Amino acid sequence: MIIGNTEHLALVPYLPAKLKHAIEYIRDNVNSNTPVGKYHIDGDRVFFMVSENSSRFIQDAEPEYHQRYIDIQIILQGQEGMAVSTLPPHTQVTDERLENDDIAFVKTPSEETMFVAQANDFVIFYPNEVHKPLCAVNNTLAKIRKVVVKVDINYLSF
Repeated sequence: MIIGNTEHLALVPYLPAKLKHAIEYIRDNVNSNTPVGKYHIDGDRVFFMVSENSSRFIQDAEPEYHQRYIDIQIILQGQEGMAVSTLPPHTQVTDERLENDDIAFVKTPSEETMFVAQANDFVIFYPNEVHKPLCAVNNTLAKIRKVVVKVDINYLSF
């Protein structure tokens, strides 16, 4: 997991160039007028989705992980709680859809930490990193506008 802010990428000098390019693309091309939907940057290797969702109480959210794609989650508006765990993801799978949808849900780990992402913050989840997005901050449900960039893990080696 890597966290940072789209306006201060120099503070993350170890960011892989292709991930940095994807973040810069979103920073420079997506705004509050960009319609909700799916957009391709490089076919199925790099694409993103703009969404507007309501947060949910942390106990109602299911942790997830991916195998094929890196998630770059960028907050456009609002505050988003994201719970993370460093425990192995596949110990207690509750719904496995990796082959078709590149997502698996797991039972909430006993060890979980939540942090709050603000507008222009990004968090990068690599495959197998358990995360629980869209969590309410201070138990207050709110609207969140965000972008999730999907980067095929094999794209980094091109």
